[in-house]
Amino acid sequence: MWAAPVALLAATAAACGSSNAPTSVPTTPASSAPAAPAATGSAATVTTTDGALGTFLASGDGRTLYLFEKDSGTTSSCSGACAVNWPPLLTKTAPQATGQAQAKMLGTAPRSDGTTQVTYAGHPLYLFVGDKAAGSTTGEGVNAFGGEWYVVSPSGDKIESAPASTSSGGGGGY
Repeated sequence: MWAAPVALLAATAAACGSSNAPTSVPTTPASSAPAAPAATGSAATVTTTDGALGTFLASGDGRTLYLFEKDSGTTSSCSGACAVNWPPLLTKTAPQATGQAQAKMLGTAPRSDGTTQVTYAGHPLYLFVGDKAAGSTTGEGVNAFGGEWYVVSPSGDKIESAPASTSSGGGGGY
């Protein structure tokens, strides 16, 4: 019963090859994890959504987009087991911007496997297999595969924490 999750954990840690192993590994076997978005004839879409972290970038289907601090410019440092857990946002044609995403900030970069990854403000963009619903941000601040992962704002900056509350809080409750 525990063999598959333990094997996945061991394989993921071994694939990392460093002491910076992921702090959180999905317990779902890799075979049932969503694969990297297929690069189809249509363009990838980058849009925005709102949640506890404010307004942030999302894929066309509403899944949260992340940047990886280990990346160097537009060159991805995430492949193998990393890309299984953090699938790159791929495209075959020029990506499109909607919502508050800015078209002038979109770009693409070649990956080592020959696919083309969408970039935003010079950052390669990724999804996270731990996000089970549109707008979920469970990958925010995770330190895995040798670097930290952050949700991306429409300005292209990483979001490091939830925005300050604008409510006064009211009532005591003591």
